[in-house]
Amino acid sequence: MEDSFSGDEDYYYSDRDSLDGLENDEADLQWVPPKGSSTKVITRESLLAAQKEDLRRVMELLSLREHHARTLLIHYRWDVEKLLAVLVENGKESLFNEAGVTVIDDADPMLPLSSTVMCDICMEEVAGDKATKMDCGHCFCNDCWTEHFIVKINEGQSKRIRCMAHKCNAICDEAVVRNLVSKKHPNLAEKFERFLLESFIEDNKMVKWCPSTPHCGNAIRVEEVEVCEVECACGAQFCFSCLSEAHSPCSCSMWDLWAKKCRDESETVNWITVHTKPCPKCHKPVEKNGGCNLVSCICGQAFCWLCGGATGRDHTWSRIAGHSCGRYKEDKAKKTERAKRELYRYMHYHNRYKAHTDSFKLESKLKETVLEKVSISEERESRLRDFSWVTNGLYRLFRSRRVLSYSYPFAFYMFGEELFKDEMTDEEREIKQHLFEDQQQQLEANVEKLSKFLEEPFDQYPDDKVMEIRMQVINLSVITDTLCKKMYECIENDLLGCLQLGTHNIARYQSKGIERASELSTCWTSVNTTTDKRQRSDADTSGGTLEHDRPSGSRSSDDSGCSSQKRVRKEDCLSGRFDLNLPAEVIDRN
Repeated sequence: MEDSFSGDEDYYYSDRDSLDGLENDEADLQWVPPKGSSTKVITRESLLAAQKEDLRRVMELLSLREHHARTLLIHYRWDVEKLLAVLVENGKESLFNEAGVTVIDDADPMLPLSSTVMCDICMEEVAGDKATKMDCGHCFCNDCWTEHFIVKINEGQSKRIRCMAHKCNAICDEAVVRNLVSKKHPNLAEKFERFLLESFIEDNKMVKWCPSTPHCGNAIRVEEVEVCEVECACGAQFCFSCLSEAHSPCSCSMWDLWAKKCRDESETVNWITVHTKPCPKCHKPVEKNGGCNLVSCICGQAFCWLCGGATGRDHTWSRIAGHSCGRYKEDKAKKTERAKRELYRYMHYHNRYKAHTDSFKLESKLKETVLEKVSISEERESRLRDFSWVTNGLYRLFRSRRVLSYSYPFAFYMFGEELFKDEMTDEEREIKQHLFEDQQQQLEANVEKLSKFLEEPFDQYPDDKVMEIRMQVINLSVITDTLCKKMYECIENDLLGCLQLGTHNIARYQSKGIERASELSTCWTSVNTTTDKRQRSDADTSGGTLEHDRPSGSRSSDDSGCSSQKRVRKEDCLSGRFDLNLPAEVIDRN
């Protein structure tokens, strides 16, 4: 379900828009903007810089060369904290051996040019300048090394190419691989470089590709590994855990099952089970279209609708030729009744899920209508000049409608028998279901009220009537936000929190909507840290950032040292971009 507000227009905001701050010169409006985004967008330009920063940390800590640091990080899936934990617990030697890193301080990889070397692979003697010695001490001719590297790259093992020597687990120097392969296959060398670079995303549990279609080329990095919903710079909103659309308060498992249930023919099968009987001859489903219990399939076979047994074609009021049924078959009756009950239950939740989804799409068209109403209202001679309450209310309507929509798939699985049959007794399930449905019903009622007031033609009303609608919208915005928070607390503490398995987690509720990831700052990522730190210190003193330190893909900074994207312009304040958690009197004064 995509949000309807466009990020290109300042007047409106949606789940995609950050309500991070408010810049106001008035002395009575003292409000400190919250901290910056905890999720970062890694673009093609900043990917290398992001990788270099982690490499620098490991290189400085362990006094290693870059390819050794990369080998360690790839082995530990770019988890620097885990790497440090293993270092403290097992020591440096165990850390290196497990990752295949061989560091020999007195090793001389250069061979005398005048000497000859016997290659143990091709069993030929080659000149010293035609052979290469790795950190592990094994030396083979360049041709054998090159063929070995080519095979491994084509097999997709380019991130960890091991030495050719028998039982040697050392990882080959990436500079050697790059140098030898580029001489024979430049395109393959580029592929090798790309694999090394993208390993920062492919092997890193803190970073994932944006699942947008077509792919935007960005990746998202989070600070903590947890269930969360994020938004890429391209506008795509998704669950970081399962990479599907944002679906809270559903857990990832619930949403996967629900999406599959809505997508495939599972409910069609249920309908066929309830409303048809299989022909005893051709086994095709047959639907009864009359009152007589003697039905006939298109294949010509007659059978009894009551028990499904094959019969003759002749029948009277009391009997059917060649057939007699009257025995109750409990298992088949229970199976049919169960399928019917499950179908009706699914239809109940799916109809309400779809109703709110459709309402969300229809209410999205309110954007243009509200723009027009606000424009007309501002042109009138009226004492009301601030219409930010309209945009705030519309945003809260969209956010609450979205929560309400996904709450029905959650309820379908939470109180059904498919996932939690053994986790709750029937009595406990009934109590929890009533608790959840009461909160769901309150939220639904207030969302509908908010929708009704926002659709009012306030541009045609007198000022007193507009003030009345304004207060209703502001109050309902606060109420719906509070009810959403309570629903999430109920789910996390009273429903999912009581489960023994604890495998179902949901993204936390955020009043301001799904967090928009900010672009990763790359101005500080350099291996030459001493000079850079001094330069950065000078830059911080002067309130700016060194131009030569800023990569082409990074955002500029203002004079205060804050990212220009995170600064909220004063015109945004005038256009109604408020935090709905502000007290009503603060909003009113503005």
